[in-house]
Amino acid sequence: MTRRIVIIQGHPDPDPRRYCRALADAYAQGAAAAGHQVTRIDLSSLDFPLLRKQEDFLHGALPRELEPAKEAILKAEHLVFVFPLWLGTMPALLKGFLEQVMRPGVAFAYDSKGFPRTLLSGRSARIIVTMGMPAFFYRWWFFSHGLSGMRRNILKFAGLAPVRETLFGMIEAAGDSKRRKWLDQMRRLGEKAG
Repeated sequence: MTRRIVIIQGHPDPDPRRYCRALADAYAQGAAAAGHQVTRIDLSSLDFPLLRKQEDFLHGALPRELEPAKEAILKAEHLVFVFPLWLGTMPALLKGFLEQVMRPGVAFAYDSKGFPRTLLSGRSARIIVTMGMPAFFYRWWFFSHGLSGMRRNILKFAGLAPVRETLFGMIEAAGDSKRRKWLDQMRRLGEKAG
């Protein structure tokens, strides 16, 4: 069964040599080869303001530049986020993007008693993260706190499930052989839309 996949490239640096870009490319190649419909959103190419007021989050207009991203997310069946770990969590550009597009009316809505209701149920997600430290150390010592917050407080809050994670540690020290294995892993995940 084919799926509609949105790959969100969250690395703020547009340099094509960034390994996050190779991982996203490999995932997209695998997905396209399996017949899935792939839409890509590269945050480094978007220019949008950060939210500064609660009123803007709750009732402000989405910046015009983000309308295609919002529409792609609403049509998607599976979302893939690819980014480097910066200061234990996602880069600020990705957080700013999520604050803009995961607003009331898109990701969730409040009922008459003020309780949130999810609007993105029926979709799954995968978070793909590169980091300088060993991945097991990030999970064990830091409890994956930055990813846990993204998974629980943003994606699952909006109704996405399951949300899976793939972490690549010691990225700068990884040799060509290991990087090729990781790219093969991404192609396989893309084929399965998992």
